[in-house]
Amino acid sequence: MKIIVTYASAGSGHFRAAEAVYDYFKERSLSSELKLVDVLGYSNNLFKKVYNSGYVFLVRYLPMLWAIGFSITCARFMQPIIRWIFFPITLLNTKRFTRLLIQESPEVIISTHFLASEIAAFLKRNKKINSKIVTVITDFGVHPFWIQEGTDIYIAASDITRAKLVAAGVSKEKIKVLGIPVHPGFSKQGAKNELCRKFNIEVNKFTVLVLTGSFGMGPLEKIVEMLHRDAQVLVVCARNKKLFLKLKNKNYPQVKVFGFVDEIYDFMSISDIVITKPGGLTVSELLVMELVPIFISAIPGQETENVKALRIYGIGSLVKNASDVRGKVLDYKLNPEKLKRVRENIRLIRKPNTLEDLYHVIC
Repeated sequence: MKIIVTYASAGSGHFRAAEAVYDYFKERSLSSELKLVDVLGYSNNLFKKVYNSGYVFLVRYLPMLWAIGFSITCARFMQPIIRWIFFPITLLNTKRFTRLLIQESPEVIISTHFLASEIAAFLKRNKKINSKIVTVITDFGVHPFWIQEGTDIYIAASDITRAKLVAAGVSKEKIKVLGIPVHPGFSKQGAKNELCRKFNIEVNKFTVLVLTGSFGMGPLEKIVEMLHRDAQVLVVCARNKKLFLKLKNKNYPQVKVFGFVDEIYDFMSISDIVITKPGGLTVSELLVMELVPIFISAIPGQETENVKALRIYGIGSLVKNASDVRGKVLDYKLNPEKLKRVRENIRLIRKPNTLEDLYHVIC
């Protein structure tokens, strides 16, 4: 079986989901021919730069403009107009990707970004390919761009996601509520004592994990300054070198500062709560780890929709001001029963077997 797993390199979440699928299928299905493809890698350089840099610029510096754009593109009456204007531009700039799909003619296309799904579904409707198209929605909400005539299966994060798809006109038979694919390491809780020794972390202290997200966004420095006296704080700065150096130089006694780490699930294993942005992949990862979240710096639109969905399940809270974070953390620290209740809610919706379930759906 020939399978193309495709994503768009706009934000890290779509890639992480696609990579997890690709690695799992490669290990399980030795007889299959697999390719991992970035749709933007097969577009022209200007389109790729505008798509990537434009998104980052808007969510970082003009979030309200992004929110307005997100709302407009969600409006049902705007869909035909938006598709009529923008899809020809997309096709014009992704000719190499369309040629790849036509030439390869895979039995299955697994897409973790709506851009790839849109192009694949267009080719299928026009009988250029006959592939089974499987769209993995990497958020708990559903922007209309995810929904494409010609898609055979939608992989949904939760029952709320499924309800949104059905409300948008997708047949129930096409929807599988399997969760968002994450690296298998998140399904394996590490031995806390061993991991604490490995990272030189005290075992019995209330521990808060602070993550920057792929863009290094959020008031992380202020949050660490407020929390370092009340808890053991682990800060993963990822590629934000400026933040890493600032926090290292402060040398807070209860704070451990890390740069980019490959095995973030190890840090989740030894933490009581996590403070992070509510990106779809991050949310899925912390749910699998049964880690209680406090959300900050949500991108208007897809990330605020994630927060709303989780709130229905009694999981997590969005803190709009950094000054309010300390109160939330102390509330969990001083009320372990509250922490326990949230973990129980997480167990009701966590999906640790997404990759295996997806494999059985396709193979």
